[in-house]
Amino acid sequence: MKTSLKTWLACLGCLVLAATTAHAAYPDKPIKIVVAFPPGSSTDIVARALSQPLAEALGQPVVIENRPGAGGNIGTVGVARSAADGYTLLMHSVAYSVNPSLYSKAGYEVGKELTGVAMAAVSPNIIFVHPSVKANNLKELLALAPTDKLSYASSGNGTTTHLGAELLFRNLAKVDILHAPYSPAAAANAVVSGQVPVGSTSIPPVVQLAKAGKVRPLAVTSSKRSSALPDVPTVAELGYPGFEANTWFAMLAPAGTPREVLDRLNTEVNKILQNKALNEGFAAQSLETVRMDRPTLDNYLGAEAKKWGLVVQQTGAKVD
Repeated sequence: MKTSLKTWLACLGCLVLAATTAHAAYPDKPIKIVVAFPPGSSTDIVARALSQPLAEALGQPVVIENRPGAGGNIGTVGVARSAADGYTLLMHSVAYSVNPSLYSKAGYEVGKELTGVAMAAVSPNIIFVHPSVKANNLKELLALAPTDKLSYASSGNGTTTHLGAELLFRNLAKVDILHAPYSPAAAANAVVSGQVPVGSTSIPPVVQLAKAGKVRPLAVTSSKRSSALPDVPTVAELGYPGFEANTWFAMLAPAGTPREVLDRLNTEVNKILQNKALNEGFAAQSLETVRMDRPTLDNYLGAEAKKWGLVVQQTGAKVD
């Protein structure tokens, strides 16, 4: 009996040592980052900007795999079902926190199947108008709404450019501005061409249009002004304190991934986000780097899910 107990304890010790060694050796093979959106999307741009410096920091190749579909749900569910070993990661946007409320069967719950690895970047949305619209600021635009039967172009149903605008126009300002969903690439052009008088999109496609006088920016939706258009005030500054509707980009991993692996990834990504060249590259895309520890990130993802879930409930927005 004593011999059996000693043997059992020895085996247990070997297992613990093996597990510890496995974690310490991470990574010992290539890492895959699944991007929940197509090549060329902002999420894809962020993932690719991080992939090479992350590969250098970890000493293993980091491969990008685009797996778009269903607003990001296909890639999300695929990663959630992957092995929780740190070798399959997910790069997603704010849609990760929005989709479980927006889709009747998103296939996951925020904070359940996946856990946060690192926040990467954030980009504000922007409210703007065609130059022919007789509104030089947000207050004047809202004053026009009751009589001019305005419509606004967003980057698509269920995006924060749509839900944020609904929150502002209908819930807070109590005005009716008709929603006209477009693809992200087409929304700004719809305003430039005069098809739609008002736009609510992410800021990158609007920056050069605004500087060229092809659109008139009225407000950004971030908590602070954007360095891309520093003269444009925030919605919060214009009478709606606390208003914020950003597009953010974060890395996630399957729940159950070893804490040591998650902490290593978080540390390395946060180091990369301090790189001057990377920050300048992001700024050129109207993106700003954001560093968070993992507990803060998981709390943030959960808070965003509650916030946008309430907006979806209030607006009745659905995409399926």
